[in-house]
Amino acid sequence: MKSTYAKALPLILKHEGGFVNHPKDPGGATNKGVTIGTLKRLGIDVDGDGDSDIVDLRNLRHSDVERVYKLFYWDAVKADQLPAGLDYAVTDFAVNSGPSRAAKHLQKVVGVTQDGDIGPKTLAAVAARDPQDVITALQDSRLRFLRGLNTWPTFGRGWDRRVAEVRAVALAWADSPPVSAEPLPAKPPAKQARPDTGAAPAVPPNAGVVAAIIAAGAAAWTWGADLVAWLNPFN
Repeated sequence: MKSTYAKALPLILKHEGGFVNHPKDPGGATNKGVTIGTLKRLGIDVDGDGDSDIVDLRNLRHSDVERVYKLFYWDAVKADQLPAGLDYAVTDFAVNSGPSRAAKHLQKVVGVTQDGDIGPKTLAAVAARDPQDVITALQDSRLRFLRGLNTWPTFGRGWDRRVAEVRAVALAWADSPPVSAEPLPAKPPAKQARPDTGAAPAVPPNAGVVAAIIAAGAAAWTWGADLVAWLNPFN
């Protein structure tokens, strides 16, 4: 299963925003959704003064952000083993409300024990369901949970918009998974030159026909690549 992490992270960060220290946010100060507590757990010390504090949080590097989200959220909910679209929906839920809670809501949707740990039984139950149905039910469950929080009057409008946007993208990805960047195949080793015998190189039969076929194939490939790009707006 291809990872969509590189596609999902910018969408998650868009909702998390930059440095925020809202007095009603129980998570305290955050930058791009990362807390000081997380910095301390990883020993991230941006200014090199020997500790992880609010100065480091304000000056968080993108490489640190990628590391935090991959380790504590994406990998925590086994996103690479979930279908495209659902991987993003569960991870965004985890970022917003914690990996264990996101896992429990997913487990409730697919009808397995809600232990907060996505393992083989949860993954098997997910695989037996239509991903779009699971995404829809999960987002409904997430919204019900958020509306029950006493901080809904303060943050509810943003949460409502976030859940709606995640739902739309996740359903689109489930229908047509985004293409993740993958390394190009290695070049085949160069053929060793044959000894020069002095003879003129042999001309393949119907060389003109072969050249025409190659040219037509190249044109068809270019047209096909353009069509794929048009059909896949998430690429």
